[in-house]
Amino acid sequence: MKLSLNEPIFDVIAAVAKREKVPAFVIGGFVRDILLHRSSNDIDIMVLGKGIEIAKKVALELGIESQVTVFKNFGTAMLIHNHWQIEFVGARKESYSRYSRKPVVEEGTLEDDQFRRDFTINALAISLNPDDYGTLIDPFNGLTDLEKKIIRTPLEPDKTFSDDPLRMMRAIRFATQLNFVIQAKTFESIKRNRKRIKIVSAERIADELNKIMKSQTPSLGFKLLYNSELLEIIFPELFQLKGVEEKYGVGHKDNFYHSLKVLDNIAEKTDNLWLRWAALLHDIGKPVTKQFKPNAGWTFYNHDFVGSKMIYVIFRRMRLPMNEKMKYVQKLVRLHMRPVTLVDNAVTDSAVRRLLFDTGNEIEDLMLLAEADITSKNKEKVKKYLDNFRLVREKLKQIEEKDRIRNFQPPVSGEEIIEIFDLKPSKIVGDIKTAIKDAILDGIIENTHEAAFKYMLKIGKEKGLKESNY
Repeated sequence: MKLSLNEPIFDVIAAVAKREKVPAFVIGGFVRDILLHRSSNDIDIMVLGKGIEIAKKVALELGIESQVTVFKNFGTAMLIHNHWQIEFVGARKESYSRYSRKPVVEEGTLEDDQFRRDFTINALAISLNPDDYGTLIDPFNGLTDLEKKIIRTPLEPDKTFSDDPLRMMRAIRFATQLNFVIQAKTFESIKRNRKRIKIVSAERIADELNKIMKSQTPSLGFKLLYNSELLEIIFPELFQLKGVEEKYGVGHKDNFYHSLKVLDNIAEKTDNLWLRWAALLHDIGKPVTKQFKPNAGWTFYNHDFVGSKMIYVIFRRMRLPMNEKMKYVQKLVRLHMRPVTLVDNAVTDSAVRRLLFDTGNEIEDLMLLAEADITSKNKEKVKKYLDNFRLVREKLKQIEEKDRIRNFQPPVSGEEIIEIFDLKPSKIVGDIKTAIKDAILDGIIENTHEAAFKYMLKIGKEKGLKESNY
């Protein structure tokens, strides 16, 4: 089988390889994606020789010799040309020790290099050599696996996964991204080798989880992680959401599957990775807060607050960003019940102002999360909530236009209060600021300096303060 490589970049690489008398091949994901008609900007070039030297010569040919990034420890080099990211590596064979996923690497043949690949669909290669340019080289029937939508290892799966346990995560990730099925023999091997995942760094596991999260239907990956028994090892908090407990004939929903449904609902609306994380983790505090009360049934009081505190621990252990992204997820988990509380009660202007004040620029994301959280099979209940959420959105828009509450700061500063009443920095200054804020949020006064100043004087008088002669 011959494949057409129409992009000019392949002509350049082929010409350099021919001149240097070094056989070269396109290999791996780019070949897979061509056959699946998926767009890809990442090209892996494998040569029977020194990949770094060929990369430098290709860069020289393209006039970008200063833009080659060399990774000597891995024997690879990368260059970026137009929209292409091209990585060059010499053919190699690998051997592993039991306690590390870092292989001992030796120079090898094309066959050696294909044997070391993780899955048959990633072991496909296309020749760039004059005698058979464009020929597909497929020693493991990867093309058939692509057609049948199967994830399968080239070698015995126990060896593949024991050598590099991250491949277990990659199998699940590819199955999720491509909507493929993991071959039964391969999946059983993942279950047998699951404990080997402990030698993989948290960063690499988090990277695979993020790729699962970014897929079209991320729940597929988390169900596979659960069924493979990997989830309990890498993400115990999420694993603990699974299951339904019953007392006196009263049960609760399975919060694991509910969370996955919320995640899929969000994935249909946005590609915001951190909003997807908030969707997955919004009920993460429920196992800790679960109680059965005879008159109320199952309760999860304060699971939103407890869950938001758990985000820090989860992100730190998984080596996820401990910056504004983590704080964003914390915030949405902490506030995710607020829109529902508004719907269950009266949608008052005061409640909407406070929601705007507490949420700030994340209000739209919070509303998306609240809507995604309605997973009931009762169509009337779903319609009621979604209709009421539309009312909340209208109120949010009206109040934001009128009162400018988003990212609100009280119109009267602490410095001004200190100056007016000749005070020192103290608790009473904070009390006055809080009283002004609450008055604005409750609709007692307008969000203007004039109204806030008059109210400040009123509060000061009530507290026995006198205006200074400033």
